[in-house]
Amino acid sequence: MDRTLNLKPRHGEQTQRPVTVLATDPDADQLIPLHAHSRGQLVHAISGVMIVRAAGGAWVVPPGRALWVPAQVQHEIQTAGSVAMRTVFVEPGLRPGLGDSCRVIPVEPLLCQLILRALDFAMDYPLGGREERTMQLILDEIESAPTLSLHVPMPNHARLGQLCRQFIAEPAQAATLDGWAMQLHMNPRTLARLFLRETGMNFGAWCRQVRLLLSLPRLVAGASVLEVALDHGYNSPSAFTAMFRKELGVPPVTYMRKQPKQARPAAD
Repeated sequence: MDRTLNLKPRHGEQTQRPVTVLATDPDADQLIPLHAHSRGQLVHAISGVMIVRAAGGAWVVPPGRALWVPAQVQHEIQTAGSVAMRTVFVEPGLRPGLGDSCRVIPVEPLLCQLILRALDFAMDYPLGGREERTMQLILDEIESAPTLSLHVPMPNHARLGQLCRQFIAEPAQAATLDGWAMQLHMNPRTLARLFLRETGMNFGAWCRQVRLLLSLPRLVAGASVLEVALDHGYNSPSAFTAMFRKELGVPPVTYMRKQPKQARPAAD
C-alpha cells in the first residue's frame, strides 16, 4: 500500500494572514515526501512521533516537542505509527528571532493550548482582535523557547531506517543487534559497522537514546516511573532510573520536579 501523502504546494499558506495554524492527521506510517514551503513552519504532534529529515540532519519529534523548519528548507516527514500533527505557518521575516536553521524546541502547556485554540480561527481571521493577538503570542512562545540538544540521528539506509522507525513506534520491543542483523540478512558485525557509519552511534547507545527521548514527554505529563519504564522496554524502574541518571545526570524524579507539567490537549 502506498503510504505517501502528497500535499498541495501552498497547503496551509492560502491566506494573506502572516501566521496560520493547520491540523493534519496522516495515516499511520506515512511519508510526506520531500518538499519546501514559502513560509517557515513549526511542526508539532499532539500525539504520535514524527521523523523529520532535512539537509541539516534528521530529528525524532515526539509529543511535547516541535521542530522549527525555516522557509524554503527542503524536508520530508515520516510518521512512526499514528500521528496528529499541528503546524504553525509563519511568513518569512516576520520574527527574525525564530531562527534560520532547523531546531527542536519544547512545547510548553501555554504554547500547546494556543496552537489548539488557533485551529478554531478562520483562515482569514480579523486583524486587530483576539485572533491576531493569539497568533502573536504563539510567535512569542516559539521565539523564546530554548533549543533542545537531545537528538536521535536516523540512518539513510532504507531497510535499516524501516527497523529504526518500527522501534521508535514501539520502544518496548526487544531489540538486539543479532535480531536486527537476522531481519536484514546481515552478519552482526556488518550491521554494527553500518549502524555506526549511518548514525555515528553504536546500536545499544542509539536504542537507549531513543527510549530516553520518548520517555521525557511521558514523565513530564505525569506518568509514573514504573509505567514509563515498562513502556520503554525496561524490566524494572531501577533499570530505567540507572539509564536515565547515566544519560542526564539526575534521576527521573529530580528531572520531573524541574519541568512544568504538560497540559493535556483539548479535544478537537
